[in-house]
Amino acid sequence: MTLIVNGEKIEDWQVRQEVERLRPSYEKTFADMPDKERQAQLLDWSRENVIEKVLVNQQAQNQSAQIPKAEVETAFTEIKNNCGGSEQLHKEFGTKDENEIKKHIELHMKVERLLQDVYKDISEPSEDDILKFYEKNKEQFKSAEQVKVAHIVKHINGATDEAAAYNGIRKTENELKKGAVFETLVTKYSDCPENGGDLGYITRGQMVEEFEDVVFNLGVNEISSLFRTRFGFHIAKLYDRKPSVLCALEEVRDDIVNKLREQMQRNAVDEFVDRLKSKAKIEEI
Repeated sequence: MTLIVNGEKIEDWQVRQEVERLRPSYEKTFADMPDKERQAQLLDWSRENVIEKVLVNQQAQNQSAQIPKAEVETAFTEIKNNCGGSEQLHKEFGTKDENEIKKHIELHMKVERLLQDVYKDISEPSEDDILKFYEKNKEQFKSAEQVKVAHIVKHINGATDEAAAYNGIRKTENELKKGAVFETLVTKYSDCPENGGDLGYITRGQMVEEFEDVVFNLGVNEISSLFRTRFGFHIAKLYDRKPSVLCALEEVRDDIVNKLREQMQRNAVDEFVDRLKSKAKIEEI
């Protein structure tokens, strides 16, 4: 089936390209949907996205004033430099024809100007909007729980096999049980004795899961039993804990304003595209 939008043919490769662009996040979001339905919906959404992009491009070409040649040349040079030269530039745009690339750049600049025109009448978020967003999304504005932790580690690597690492950490654990000072044993036995094994304050997601599962469940000044991660064997000590706290509205105001502004811009573009679609001639042949 071929799509024609206001007389412009949409090639199959354009839809396939959009399918592949959407697929990673789409497959994750709709993982529970039956595969056949998921693939059909992905194709439908991709077709709609391509149609909307074509409509916006057509409007930009028809409505926007010509971009001065000097501005296009400056943008071309900047993009080529950012790509690291002509070879990568040609790969990014799928062509060695630099005049064709400049046409793409000019069209993009026209689309940007068109969208700025769409945005121009959007008002700033009101205080009421900001407060409502804050109240509704408080979980987003909580600081992450932090723990200050140190560890004794015996690595498993080319120099030390699992048995040797385990025996080393067991010796450390036995000395701790007899009353030895943790910080002294760090210097004596750990493969990472720097700073007394101190890792500073960490939040979830910074360390491997096996490590976090242990240390985030320790009490202040509590020392863990020995445990295994993909890196080797550890004994950890927790020194301090900072609980998750809700940030004050003033601390996150700028973030909220930006989120609301982006939301209003998306809504404005959606309404604009809907108006274009209502007037467009879209054929399937």
